[in-house]
Amino acid sequence: MKKQPISQAEERRAFIKKLSLLGLSGAAVPLLAEGAEASEADGASNEVIAGPYLQNVKSNEATIVWITRGNAYSWVEYGTGKYFHLKQFAYNNGLKVANNRINKITLTDLTPNSNYLYRIVSQEIINISGSRFDLGESNISAGFSFRTPAPDDKEFKMVVLNDIHERKHTIPQLLYKYGYEGNSRDFDLVVYNGDMFDNVNNEEQLLDKFVLPSVEVFASEVPFLFVQGNHEVRGAFARQISDYFEFEEKRFYHAFTRANARIIVLDAGEDKADDNWEYAGLVAFDQYREKQAEWLKEELQSPECKNARFRIVLIHISPWHSGDWHGTMHCRKLFGPLLNDGNIDLQISGHTHSHGYYPADNDHNFPIIIGGGPQEGRRTVIKVAVSPNQLKAKMLTDSGEVVAEI
Repeated sequence: MKKQPISQAEERRAFIKKLSLLGLSGAAVPLLAEGAEASEADGASNEVIAGPYLQNVKSNEATIVWITRGNAYSWVEYGTGKYFHLKQFAYNNGLKVANNRINKITLTDLTPNSNYLYRIVSQEIINISGSRFDLGESNISAGFSFRTPAPDDKEFKMVVLNDIHERKHTIPQLLYKYGYEGNSRDFDLVVYNGDMFDNVNNEEQLLDKFVLPSVEVFASEVPFLFVQGNHEVRGAFARQISDYFEFEEKRFYHAFTRANARIIVLDAGEDKADDNWEYAGLVAFDQYREKQAEWLKEELQSPECKNARFRIVLIHISPWHSGDWHGTMHCRKLFGPLLNDGNIDLQISGHTHSHGYYPADNDHNFPIIIGGGPQEGRRTVIKVAVSPNQLKAKMLTDSGEVVAEI
């Protein structure tokens, strides 16, 4: 991490050259379990193996995440202008967070509508004896930047990808093709709307197939939002993936406001019933969805939601046009009436692997866009743009054909 910051244009040109290789990050880096120590042969314990990447960037705060090879003590240095004159660490019950690998540090009291420069620092922990820590060298990253939105922003743009299913080359291919206007990024947020994986089995898979390609393309300077799909709840590592992301209200279902749009994120859970033999009785998605419905009822009546000019719902499995499996029908039963009474302007989903546009009808009184599948020729990008009095959404296939537009 000794390289100097480069411009967006330089970054884009350099990375486009890599697209034909499709390997993005080369061979996967062997990772350590939480709490394990790195040997000299493996590399320094404070070596950054993934990140930094931005999460939950708001007008007054932002969370920065990165993962080190072994346990270390880490912090963020940041500031406006050209200087890293501020420092932020994480602490818990009076103790600074240290001797850990997964770093999630939230910068608070930020100024809205401001550009911030930041870098991450991870310091070696050589030895711990009682309350004594012997610290070694610090690994200091290059500088990165991000912008805090203003509460009165007039415009907001996001791109939505879904059902990538571990085809990591899809992220640069689609974002560089459709996420730029000239050499400038044409998005403020990237939404991964579920099923980034087949099954989530370990950290190496999570980082190599998803986090690393996102970081290489954009995620150190523009945040992404991870929406859980039904394939994310499968696999030995499914219960750990939330440790690598940060959300409003610190859960997969939540809501936030950008410009004059209220974004409502729902977690449809698994499409199978809770008593399906595959789960050995270890899931409770019916109960989880019922709790979400209680929250959704309150959210739709909140001042933030009612006063927004537009309301956009993100949910991996659409309650309509997604078959009749248990999860779909349970979402329709619980969420459907609430959404129909909630003045929703647009719902964006995935799951079916077949793109579709469904105008308002007798079942749902708002339009629904469902993104395509993982195979080349079936992939889609959904671009959403909000301005003071207009909501635009356009879905393109990977060949550039516009297949939905509102």
